[in-house]
Parts: sequence; structure tokens; C-alpha cells
Amino acid sequence: MSVLELENVSYAYEGSSKAVFSDVTLSFEAGKAYAIAGKSGSGKSTLLHLLGGLDVATRGRVSYGGESLADMNRNRYRARNAGIIFQGLNLLTNASALENIVLSMRISGMKGPGLKAKALELLARVGISPEKASRKILKLSGGEQQRIAIARALAHNPDLIAADEPTGNLDKDTEYKILKIFEDLAHKEGKCVIIATHSKRVTAIADEIWTVDKGVFRSVPTKRN
Repeated sequence: MSVLELENVSYAYEGSSKAVFSDVTLSFEAGKAYAIAGKSGSGKSTLLHLLGGLDVATRGRVSYGGESLADMNRNRYRARNAGIIFQGLNLLTNASALENIVLSMRISGMKGPGLKAKALELLARVGISPEKASRKILKLSGGEQQRIAIARALAHNPDLIAADEPTGNLDKDTEYKILKIFEDLAHKEGKCVIIATHSKRVTAIADEIWTVDKGVFRSVPTKRN
């Protein structure tokens, strides 16, 4: 069953007559991991912004659960339905790792005394110890910050996870562990996982791979097929 659909979607930056991509039709299902592969500037990050409700299509329709994102409260959509992992991370640098996760939970509407324990559990899942969870973001390495951004995206248990180069700052061992989390989210927890990437190790876990070059999307075979 499709969670997200693009129907004849085109996108151009405001003030530009040149489209980043045109007439794109794609569908994304629950329980699958997708890789969007392409060079920098190819349009894959723009696609994730549309899927995450951070921007709206110039033409065409992007829908979640059959409802157009353009007509939805996209702040609520991101807070409750979609977990976004930004390439720039967008963490609150004056807060601790733990505070970043708890705040995301509260924004999504989660309440109760157990938020801190759940946040620590999520951080442990991505390899962040309780001691490091209490540190300010700027006191942590780039790889640690990337893992915290992943934990934050999972904080409200979203149906959709959209990640922009989520393993870019990770060593090989940590990358493997993080990719196992993404794989389990799709195949064991039934979530829709969409990853924009340059990494062949990321595409190896994907059920479907779409390459994008000069705004043209093409499906390519996967090792799973």
C-alpha cells in the first residue's frame, strides 16, 4: 500500500524558469526501504524536501495517505507522521543531545514522565551513551551529531523516515549499525524509509533504487530483486 505518492510533479526554485525535475511520478510503500542515488545538485535533496513537506511542488501532486501535502498542515505532518534527517542536521546547538530528543517528542504531542527514559533509549539505539546524551551538541563530534539527528527523527515514531545522506559523517562500523536500524524500521516495523545517498552501502539495503541525473529519475535493479 502506497504511503506517499508523486503524480506528475515538477519543481522549480522561485524566480527560476528552469525546473529541477519535471513530470515525476513515483510511489513509496510501507515496509520498504528506498534509495535515491545521484550526484550533488541532481535533485534528490529537493525531492526529500517535497516528501517531507518542507516545500510544495510547482506543479503536480504530492500526497500522504491519499491527501495532498499542499492542503495539509505540514508542520503537524512533520511533527507526527514524518521523521526528517537533514543533511545539515538542524540540531539545537545550545541544547544537549537529550534535550533535542525530548523537545521533538513534546512538539509531536507526546506527554508524560517517561519521555526522558524513552529519549535515552533512542539515543542508546544509535550508540550515544547517557554521559554523551547530557553534553551540548557542540561538544560532540560530527558523527555523534549525525546519530543524534537520526534518533530525533525517530522520536515521535513516524510512519515515514526521509533521510538526506544520513551516514555521510560516520565510520564504516557505525554506518553498518545505522543502516541495520533503517533496514529494521522498514522490514520489521513496517515503516517507509527513503534515503538520499551517494553510498553503495546504503543502496545495498534498499528494496528499490531510483537514480536521478539532471532531473530524470530511473529505477535500477537491486541486490534484493
